[in-house]
Amino acid sequence: MTRKICVVTGSRAEYGLLRWPMEEIRTCPDLTLQLIVTGAHLAPEFGLTYQEIEADGFRIDSRVEMLLSSDSAVAIAKSMGLALIGFSDALQRLQPDMLLVLGDRYEILAAVTAAMVARIPVAHLHGGEASEGAYDESMRHCITKMSHLHFVAAEPYRRRVIQLGEDPAHVFVVGGLGVDAIRRRKLLDRSALEAALGIRLAKRSLLITFHPPTLEEQSATQQMTEVLAALDELSDTQLLFTMPNADTEGRALLAMVQRYVEGRRNAHAFTSLGQLRYLSCLQFVDGVVGNSSSGLTEAPTFRVGTVNIGDRQKGRLKAMSVIDCGPDRKSIGSALRQLFSADFRSALAQVRNPYGEGGASEMIMAVLRGQSLNGIVKKSFYQHE
Repeated sequence: MTRKICVVTGSRAEYGLLRWPMEEIRTCPDLTLQLIVTGAHLAPEFGLTYQEIEADGFRIDSRVEMLLSSDSAVAIAKSMGLALIGFSDALQRLQPDMLLVLGDRYEILAAVTAAMVARIPVAHLHGGEASEGAYDESMRHCITKMSHLHFVAAEPYRRRVIQLGEDPAHVFVVGGLGVDAIRRRKLLDRSALEAALGIRLAKRSLLITFHPPTLEEQSATQQMTEVLAALDELSDTQLLFTMPNADTEGRALLAMVQRYVEGRRNAHAFTSLGQLRYLSCLQFVDGVVGNSSSGLTEAPTFRVGTVNIGDRQKGRLKAMSVIDCGPDRKSIGSALRQLFSADFRSALAQVRNPYGEGGASEMIMAVLRGQSLNGIVKKSFYQHE
């Protein structure tokens, strides 16, 4: 009898990382892939990105509707409640042998909570990381404590998961799944990318993604105002915006970007680039700007510089290609000047990605196939000396 592995995805970025483990599961003769889609994938304002999943040939076994048409703190908390109800029903119907989840988002916390109560083992990808400027930080560690197998991106993250009391025998260093995706995909060349985007790339271009920093004293909209003011100072630079996550104030940031690009020939906004177009962009842009983890985990593989704004990614491993700055126009402007400086750009040739060289999906697959699940849901706290 095959082992049923149920994957949960709620956002475009997360799916881009999960896709290759999903491919491995789908083609494995002794595993059966189940798929639950939720969150922003099902929302029109975030691009209905479940369609990209179906276009890749995956069958969606369950859709869990959970998002309210508001991004206030109250609405996010209520969405988590709806998600918990929906996942409870979905897991009862699908009866998986294991749940496979990635990251730190609130919809994933709800899915893992439902699985814990149902005594379904959980395998967690990208645990042990830090993002001190967002409530995702706490959610990631909560998910770790409710999980049973841990696939981490680097040795410091393995140590942190063990520090949380997890059995070292169940913690596996596999590298970053973003690097895996880059190695596996045939990316678009410049002309094909321009055709896919519907624009011509300029001599100098930036890829910009700014998500709500949910634990900052300054509001997300105040920070975005500073970001846009700093970008306004640039000349002869094409600005490619991707839209923010479905977090607190996410829709407000989306509206700000849409207003900003109106009437500007050098600014373009994309609700969802999808992984192929996004990674293809990284080949040709001069830098990544914002507070997305991709600027830390994927851009270094392309030896592309990153202007990392604010504390949303504080605590993550960073290559020397990452320039940290405060969320104010003066600091951002200074970081942008460094990004375009000759000294910085010449140093990019020496960049090494701290998240590895690929191969994560194969390592994950070997564990999912071979790991005994007998008694795994009953955990003891590992006392780390």
